Amino acid sequence: MISTSMIVGTVMRKIKSRTWKKQRYFRLQEDCMTIWYKSKKTGNTHSTCDDVEAVREGHQSEVLLSIADEFPPDRCFTLVFRGRRGNLDLVADSADEAQSWIKGMRKLIENLENMGDSEKWIGDWFKKADKNNDGRMNFQEVRVLLKMMNVEMNEHHAHRLFMMADKSQTGSLEDDEFVLFYKMLTQREDVLRVFQEYSGDGQKLSLSDLEEFLREEQLEDVDVVQQLAMELIERYEPSDTAKTLKAMSIDGFLIYLMSPVGSVFRPRQQNLYQDMNQPLCHYFISSSHNTYLMEDQLRGPSSVEGYIRALKRGCRCVEVDCWDGTNGEPIVYHGHTFTSKILFKDVVSTLGKYAFKVSEYPVILSMENHCSVEQQRVMAHHLNTILGDKLLKSTLDRKIPISFPSPEELKGKILLKGKKIGGLEDSLSGLMEPEDTLTGEVSDEDEAAEIDEDNLHMYQFHFLSLPQKSKQRLSKELSDCVVYCKSVHFSSFKHSRMHSKFYEISSFTESKARKLLREAGAEFVLHNARQLTRVYPSGLRTDSSNFNPQEMWNTGTQIVALNFQTAGLEMDLNDGLFSQNGGCGYVLKPEYMRRLDKRFDPEVPQNRDGYQPLSFCIQVISAQQLPKVNIKESSVVDPFVRVEIHGVPLDQAKQETRYIDNNGFNPVWYDTLRFTIHAPELALVRFVVEDYDKASRNDFVGQYTLPFSCIQQGYRHIHLLSRDGTSIHPASLFVHLRVTKLV
Repeated sequence: MISTSMIVGTVMRKIKSRTWKKQRYFRLQEDCMTIWYKSKKTGNTHSTCDDVEAVREGHQSEVLLSIADEFPPDRCFTLVFRGRRGNLDLVADSADEAQSWIKGMRKLIENLENMGDSEKWIGDWFKKADKNNDGRMNFQEVRVLLKMMNVEMNEHHAHRLFMMADKSQTGSLEDDEFVLFYKMLTQREDVLRVFQEYSGDGQKLSLSDLEEFLREEQLEDVDVVQQLAMELIERYEPSDTAKTLKAMSIDGFLIYLMSPVGSVFRPRQQNLYQDMNQPLCHYFISSSHNTYLMEDQLRGPSSVEGYIRALKRGCRCVEVDCWDGTNGEPIVYHGHTFTSKILFKDVVSTLGKYAFKVSEYPVILSMENHCSVEQQRVMAHHLNTILGDKLLKSTLDRKIPISFPSPEELKGKILLKGKKIGGLEDSLSGLMEPEDTLTGEVSDEDEAAEIDEDNLHMYQFHFLSLPQKSKQRLSKELSDCVVYCKSVHFSSFKHSRMHSKFYEISSFTESKARKLLREAGAEFVLHNARQLTRVYPSGLRTDSSNFNPQEMWNTGTQIVALNFQTAGLEMDLNDGLFSQNGGCGYVLKPEYMRRLDKRFDPEVPQNRDGYQPLSFCIQVISAQQLPKVNIKESSVVDPFVRVEIHGVPLDQAKQETRYIDNNGFNPVWYDTLRFTIHAPELALVRFVVEDYDKASRNDFVGQYTLPFSCIQQGYRHIHLLSRDGTSIHPASLFVHLRVTKLV
């Protein structure tokens, strides 16, 4: 139930910090989809409800916790937005007022999730175009609508459609007439062409017609085609008459092709489908770098929100940089910089609360420890008391292991990665020295200590001071929290092969990892079949930019740590790889990267056993309802599509279609792009739409990235995502895909 106060409007306090508390007037617009509020800085501000992901009640953000002594929790709530947009923290004048907004917003979110896609889309645009709010649209308003919907149409053609839809002959369209107008507007000649090719009578697909289409074009399993055809008619055919005839109309055919079953991503592989009983080192693990940072590496804010966002995206390895704080409480921030500071215990509490909301599989807490022995003991106390049984404190069977346990065995556990006194064998056999501390070097992944000499002057320019590698005392209490992930210095692959234990993990900067890849790619892969490796961005990436993770996955590196707060190609690839297997944050490496008795060199993939190159052919047919990227009202996109292959060096490639003038609504290409794939198990495919501009840089419109191994062949829709990785429904591409073996 939407409360009256939401529609009439409410004055609430918008909170940005303990000192920034401003009163703002908030109101739900008539469309019941948009929240309006007045801002002195930006003027009138609008947020659509489908941008809101969740409503948190009470003091559930750092900002609201900071004013907890001033405002009670029953008056406070937080609107959490999708993507990387900041939260909105609000304080109502009363508990009842807060509840009316909390319940109302949750109801709106639920309504939007339940609303049919086309109904939401049509209703949204109808209200936007109906300038005088009379529930009708004249032709002038329709012309405005077409421009808003990013389509430049011949006026005669537009008027003809308008007259056909105006059944009441009043010179304006009511809502049901507008739906008819919309359907005529969205008529899909490209889909009709495919439909008629397989239809016996040009009017419908009989059961046998549909079976033939599924078998010949979609390459569905012959044994299940008949059952699948029946299921598709039952699920997607809107006409009861067609259902009775066991047939599919053009409407049902389009609905099927636009559905998840008709999408480019094989539905079975979006669920958990891989063997989760292999040793931990046999998986790629979704990993975040300097997780506490929300922006850049030098001056930006630190926040527990960084951990919440990463964990909600399926991240399974988060990082914490710990330093001595005041009052004996360790703090987390990017040392030697101006980034803000947060309490270590707040990070641990957040981890305890959010670690397993999205995935049950283990979380690795990668710790860079700069604390004194006294504050290390406080850290160990917080880890033990706050996390309790979630913290892994011993091997699973309390025996000396010879290899990693599996993600399945470690479900619900948090593993600490850090320095450890002695080995796992010593602590299990009771051979530890009586002293409670040990002198050792700081964590190898301390970025300042790893900086190369060529870039020393740049590093000193950016950072407050340049730390030196130094001896550091380690507390036994903190050491005992480290079980399967002991941080060690890396000497060489030969040294590791002869002397290292499976539970010893080394961390490399991206440049050191590239050097190792160039010098000994096959050795790197073999090393990662037995031990964990972590690679993280260069300390010179002060803008929180990312390196391309694909080249590190090519070496079998499990923990490729990226700045999750920075959108772009690199995070698209990360999201693409981990979109499979239920989004659980673990992806099983190819079999040839897990074996100790075989060698795989990413530079020469053709030398491996079972090598079979594949031909990948994509016909880019059309796009639908692409969003406008230029704020000028007269602007319409000139779209083109680029298909990129990311994988081993031999597979790296990209090709583009032509650009289409002035049509973001339904551009048609029928352009064919061809690739050869040499290591399909490692390849990712990225579909990108851009707005062509001959005078300046092309504008990004949307993208979609997925593993090559998860592609469904045949006629498929690709539902595009924003730069932030969120849906930009109903924008999509329509393509035909075919994969064949090369002789």
